[in-house]
Amino acid sequence: MSSLRYLSLSIAFVLELAVLAATGYAGFTLVHPIVLRVLVGLGAPVLMAVAWGLFAAPRASIPLHGVASVTFQVAWFGVGALALALAGRTAPAITLAVVYLLNSAALRLLGH
Repeated sequence: MSSLRYLSLSIAFVLELAVLAATGYAGFTLVHPIVLRVLVGLGAPVLMAVAWGLFAAPRASIPLHGVASVTFQVAWFGVGALALALAGRTAPAITLAVVYLLNSAALRLLGH
């Protein structure tokens, strides 16, 4: 595997973790009672991780292919960026989206 491909796959993994962190952060910053913030702050990343494991992980239970896979991934990373934006973190939201798009393009060019 080329070092560029390895680097892009590593960035993709960090971005996946960033989405989980973003959804948790957004949940904990809600302007609601503490119980609801904790439920959403812990529950959202768990639900996102389950969805990733079911549909997008290398050993997914229900692997998606082609357009369905791309649509799921764009939506999944979009949710992460949207969560940051809704939590008032516009610059990190834009950064997450842009790095995801650039890295996805790089992975496609590198044959992944």
